[in-house]
Amino acid sequence: MPKDVRAGRRIAALAAACALAPLAGCAAPGAAAPAPADDGRPLVLATFTVIADLAREVAGDAARVESLTRPGVEVHDYEPTPGDLVRTEGADLVVTNGMGIDDWLLTLVERAAAPHVVLSDVVEPIPIETGHYAGNPNAHAWVSPAEGAAYVEALRVAIGDLVPAERAAIDRRAAAITAELERLGDRLRDGVAALPEAHRILVTCEGAFSYLARDAGLAEASLWPVNAGGQGTPQSIAEVAAAVERTGVPTVFCESTTHPGTQQQIARNAGVRFDGSLHVDSLSAPGGPAPTYLALIEHDVDAILEGLGG
Repeated sequence: MPKDVRAGRRIAALAAACALAPLAGCAAPGAAAPAPADDGRPLVLATFTVIADLAREVAGDAARVESLTRPGVEVHDYEPTPGDLVRTEGADLVVTNGMGIDDWLLTLVERAAAPHVVLSDVVEPIPIETGHYAGNPNAHAWVSPAEGAAYVEALRVAIGDLVPAERAAIDRRAAAITAELERLGDRLRDGVAALPEAHRILVTCEGAFSYLARDAGLAEASLWPVNAGGQGTPQSIAEVAAAVERTGVPTVFCESTTHPGTQQQIARNAGVRFDGSLHVDSLSAPGGPAPTYLALIEHDVDAILEGLGG
């Protein structure tokens, strides 16, 4: 059964359950973010925390920006709730990443009157090369500072169209974010260029860094192409372990929302470090290492350069 059909049936069933129990209420699962009170500003609703924060930085005070999901939530298999449907129908602009990662919102977007911007529409996709999703685009373009700047431009236009009276301020904020992303991108490329050539390989659990690796001059090896709660196939595990042994890369990585067990074992077997702190699909809590989009990019750049530098 197609995923959007399954999502639509889940929403219908949940909505019916809520309708039958109005006095008891209908609490959304913990993965859903709470809806702040309406303060009169236009509502920009994003699917997950990373792109919501980027939209918030571009919008400033011109709009109220919310994320459907909470920090730390695995985005790929999120199941929308009846509350998400209500929030989507009340939005003035809906922001999704696209390329499959948040297709669970498409059923809801079809019922919303608001404009819908798909940020990855401005990206030349890198296809997934292996596994069940081979041939589909890798959705994680925002992890690259260069592609993040393309997202900023798409948001600048969309939010400027939503609040035209604030366009000049929106343009200034977008320019400042883009400049910071360019600085981080330059730092990453310069740092990678200074590494021993054999260490210019990024070994991760999920293959979420294809755009960053391409732009930084890194080779890439991962246990699985798309996070689905697995631990990789015997072939992918053997290939990653062989790459670590062959290159002598000093650190292997995992993303903060993935299962690290297999990668930790590879690190132990090879006598190299393991770093499970990379952030991709979700921001951290406010006190964590990646409470904003720019902090996420800076944290990942720092972790990669420190880890690969030995």
